[in-house]
Amino acid sequence: MAEDWRLRADVEHESGARELTLRLEARDLEHDLRRTFHDRVIVSRDGAVVFCYADSRDQIEAAAQAIAQLANQHGWKLEVELEQWHPLAERWEPPDIELPQTDSERLTEHAELIESERQESRQQGFPMFEVRVDLRSRTDAETLARGLRGQGIPTVQRSQFLIAGADDEDAANALAERIRAEAPAGAGVAIEASVQEIAQEAPYATPFSPFAVFGGLGG
Repeated sequence: MAEDWRLRADVEHESGARELTLRLEARDLEHDLRRTFHDRVIVSRDGAVVFCYADSRDQIEAAAQAIAQLANQHGWKLEVELEQWHPLAERWEPPDIELPQTDSERLTEHAELIESERQESRQQGFPMFEVRVDLRSRTDAETLARGLRGQGIPTVQRSQFLIAGADDEDAANALAERIRAEAPAGAGVAIEASVQEIAQEAPYATPFSPFAVFGGLGG
């Protein structure tokens, strides 16, 4: 699976992060990274933080060494953190954490993730996931909303737009599939983390917005 590994480099100043990104792009940079097309490291920057993504630990560790050399050459102060993507928990984890290897282990971990999402939804008082539906008419949206509310599913309906809440990802996927099967032709359906959940994850990045933006919905 591509981009299993991530390196996060927190640079003291944004100017240093900007220069680091430029230097990583330079063709004359000396490093031990593999140079084939499929082994390329993807680099992005967010302010004073530089991220590198690779599909193997060897490649991301070589990127870390190249960054350390550049930091020493230019006197940049930075902190580097290596992480691997945990596909079931859907988050970045420390590099040496043991990932599930068997189908049984994966099923057990997935069940634990779903249960933790359900508990978090109950504790915080709003669903972690939203199914957003763009229907062709207000009447279609009102009919669908009544049906969902009758089953105890949290629902917001405005004009031809509808948002239905789900406490966990499995429930959100099942609800989206049901809506796709039952909604009139032409309805657009998409699953997203709830806006409240996003605001909680980054409370200092942006204030909570009461606006739900519909865009890029597809049946």
